[in-house]
Amino acid sequence: MSDHFHFGAHPEHGFVAAAHANIPAHLAHWYLERTQFEPVPDTPGLYRLANPEQDGLRRTRQAVQDLRVVLRRHGYTVGADYALAPALTSPPAPPKVRSRIAQAAATRSPQRTSAPAAIPGRPLPQAVAVPAAGYTQSAGSGRTR
Repeated sequence: MSDHFHFGAHPEHGFVAAAHANIPAHLAHWYLERTQFEPVPDTPGLYRLANPEQDGLRRTRQAVQDLRVVLRRHGYTVGADYALAPALTSPPAPPKVRSRIAQAAATRSPQRTSAPAAIPGRPLPQAVAVPAAGYTQSAGSGRTR
């Protein structure tokens, strides 16, 4: 049996998808639109990826993978040309922001240092109390100025 949905590359329309004839057209339209595919004018049943120049290969592979997961529960199958198989997609590189956050989380904060260890033969430094200068409390208001 052939797949219920199939994804491929088309020389004129780029990344395309089509549903098997036994899939109701409104259901195919609903699923494909949610994965960023739009109907190809004058070609019933054929859908093309919207804005394929914006990482089209990765987005098409992601659509194949997403539909496989969702449609498997309903008994439908999703196929793709070999070049669009999600297994060929390498996992996305983590964004640099997350990288920095992970790196910061793994290092000890200079604000949270542990108490200094005593070195044999040397006493630990004593804390020095520093008076808060310039702050007075007004009578009755409870606020500092």
